[in-house]
Amino acid sequence: MNKKIFSYIVLFAVAGIVLASCKVTQTYRQPMADTDSLFRDTPPTDTNSIADLHWNEIFTDTSLQRLIAEGIANNPDLQIAFARIQESQAYYLQSGAALLPTLSANAGVTASKFSKTQSTLNNATQYQLGLSSGWEADIWGKLSSSKRANLANLLQTESAARAVQTNLVASIANYYYSLLALDQQLTITQQTVNNWDSTVQTMKALKEAARVTEAAVVQSEAQRYGAEVTIPDIKQNIKQIENALSILLGKPPSGIKRDSLQKEETATILQTGVPAQLLANRPDVQQAEQNFRYFFELTNVARTYFYPSLTITGSAGLNAFSFSNLFRPGALAASIGAGLTQPVFNQRANKTRMEVAKAQQQEALINFQNTLLKAGQEVSDAMSLYQNAVEKISIRANQLLALQKSVLYTQELLQNGFATYTEIITARQSLLQAELGSVNDRLQQLQAIVDLYQALGGGWK
Repeated sequence: MNKKIFSYIVLFAVAGIVLASCKVTQTYRQPMADTDSLFRDTPPTDTNSIADLHWNEIFTDTSLQRLIAEGIANNPDLQIAFARIQESQAYYLQSGAALLPTLSANAGVTASKFSKTQSTLNNATQYQLGLSSGWEADIWGKLSSSKRANLANLLQTESAARAVQTNLVASIANYYYSLLALDQQLTITQQTVNNWDSTVQTMKALKEAARVTEAAVVQSEAQRYGAEVTIPDIKQNIKQIENALSILLGKPPSGIKRDSLQKEETATILQTGVPAQLLANRPDVQQAEQNFRYFFELTNVARTYFYPSLTITGSAGLNAFSFSNLFRPGALAASIGAGLTQPVFNQRANKTRMEVAKAQQQEALINFQNTLLKAGQEVSDAMSLYQNAVEKISIRANQLLALQKSVLYTQELLQNGFATYTEIITARQSLLQAELGSVNDRLQQLQAIVDLYQALGGGWK
């Protein structure tokens, strides 16, 4: 009898091998993506890209480097992303273990009381000690596909963590440059207030000499207060950005140690590489691809539900009605079995599972393609922003020089009676706006470099 059962098990195993030769699942291939024209007005020349540089090679300010290192070490969002990697890794290891047989140990005592019509015994106690095992043969690739899906999910969480770090590095740099710009704007505004003080005194002296009216004095004082009233807002913006940057660093709101805008150096050559490199450099593109791979493998899993599953079970142990007989050779008992389960009627569940899996796979594919398109847009926007900032800085330098001369000449003409007070007010206001504009131009240039570095996928390597 045992030999007969064993022959059935062998038959089931051979049948499983034969069935496995009929491949049900599909092999994953990277989705097709047209990357040739992703960058607008930026023809790629070589594969060198600033995304391959470490962030401390892009940001050479030592204060900024210290802040970025502190943020990577302490940022809560990044720590959460790392914890999610550990979660996904645990699920991946579990899916791999599903390919192996299960093994359970059991020990028990069962006390039974029989009726007199069933047995001459009034009661009995049964002692059990043994092992049981079960194994599902992965004939159609359901378990291996599930394992690959969990691997894709693990890689997806790793890419998500890299995306968080890329965004973190860029956010810290942008906040830092914003602080430098606000510091410079505060200095310019305070200096403008001081200049207006001297202009007010000049107006008062000219009024005493009957060269101007009281209206000129009042107007100059109003302009002076108009410049001064912007100082509290600038200081408030500084505090708010310091607070936001502190949170990124994982610490309570506090002041931020920093350098000055004039000392910041910028890269002269911004290499973008070729668009195809976004597939390897952009964490969000990698994440979108792994998301597509995840649903691709779930579609494979859904296919396998239409086919029978083969399960082999076995158990061995000791069984006796007295504890003293439990460890005798005659107490040994064993069993082995195998079974095929084929779905016949399950209320359309398998078909629904398959349709949903295909729809989710298509959704993930579209999301991947759209993420890649957005990546190309961000690179193109950053390059255009940088080029415009450089052009504006050049033009602004000429404007500042002309306005500085205008203020100087107007003051001289006013003191000699050849200009009106409105001309000096207009000249000073124009100079102030141009000086503040020059700070914004410089900030735009620095942030464009940050945006380009982030858009190309830099900051996580």
